[in-house]
Amino acid sequence: MFRITCWDHIPKAPKKITKAEAKKRKLEEIFELDDVTEEDPLADIVDVPVLNMNYVRLNFPPFEHYRLDEDKNPMLVGRSHWKGDLETGEFCREHGTMTRKLATMFMKLCERYATRSNWRGYTYNEEMRGQALLQLSQIGLQFDESKSQNPFAYYTAAITNSFTRILNIEKKNQNIRDDILEMNGLNPSWTRQNVGKGMGLSGPVTITVNPDLPEAVADSVDE
Repeated sequence: MFRITCWDHIPKAPKKITKAEAKKRKLEEIFELDDVTEEDPLADIVDVPVLNMNYVRLNFPPFEHYRLDEDKNPMLVGRSHWKGDLETGEFCREHGTMTRKLATMFMKLCERYATRSNWRGYTYNEEMRGQALLQLSQIGLQFDESKSQNPFAYYTAAITNSFTRILNIEKKNQNIRDDILEMNGLNPSWTRQNVGKGMGLSGPVTITVNPDLPEAVADSVDE
């Protein structure tokens, strides 16, 4: 049995009009009231305007399952987003949800990733895990097998981006809090107080040579 990604069994729907397009259409309707429009020769033939049709938005890429029969001919045995049998069934957008086992795997993956040495020391580690779980619940089923064969890397990249996003947000909030404390004459956080001291950066170092030393010693100091 093998899987093929295809959109043949997915219906189409009119493209959603954005706010900018709706505003533009209103302005055109207002200004075209004073314009003299010529008669369209195809107005009697075309009664319904042609709309831009797009496929219905889905929670994961659609696919079909095939298997080879006794004569080595492919035979359709199943398809995604489909309710009922293949002949009398119908399209169902919500048919195909995340299983309990996959959700448990996502939770274990986030817990294991949160115990890494570069993440476990933060006090907002729980918030990082929650953001990662939220991201996985949204994109967990959107992995496209036709583009990659490594779903683990796809999920790990999503978790890394979620953890990094929370870290950047917390750093930004901490900088704002420290600025407010310094403006009011209070002591900022320990991180702000020790900026530049962690690696021994105490300022520029100057070396002065005693003029009374011999020339050989002075030359060695300059080198």
